[in-house]
Amino acid sequence: MPIKFFVEETKFNLKNRIRIKTWIRETIIGENLKPGVINFIFTSDKFLLEVNKQYLSHDYFTDIITFNYCDKNEINGDIYISISTVKNNSISFNVTFIEELHRVMIHGILHLMNYNDKTDQEKAEIRKKENYYLERFKKLS
Repeated sequence: MPIKFFVEETKFNLKNRIRIKTWIRETIIGENLKPGVINFIFTSDKFLLEVNKQYLSHDYFTDIITFNYCDKNEINGDIYISISTVKNNSISFNVTFIEELHRVMIHGILHLMNYNDKTDQEKAEIRKKENYYLERFKKLS
């Protein structure tokens, strides 16, 4: 099933799309789930703030919003990512923009696979999974 990339109200060109799609598919299959339709939408802060207000009634900036449309074991969803916030976070966390972008992308996928980050224990578990799958990405040729 397709993994697609879109851009809204920002200038951004995702590199290594085929490698990223392979990584996402392998991640989902590695969790014994089936890849479905997944849309990554790269946005401006302002665009994502409006999504946050309209659909979640939250009036604050964020790096990612994930809408889960999963059906049983098939992973489907829309993952909105603010490019500006990812850039700012990469500076704050002292990592490259690409490293932070990949972390946020896999974070969204993990949310679609029912990993959460509300409690300290959930945050530790999702971070461990992020690190594991980020290392797997590095090993893809």
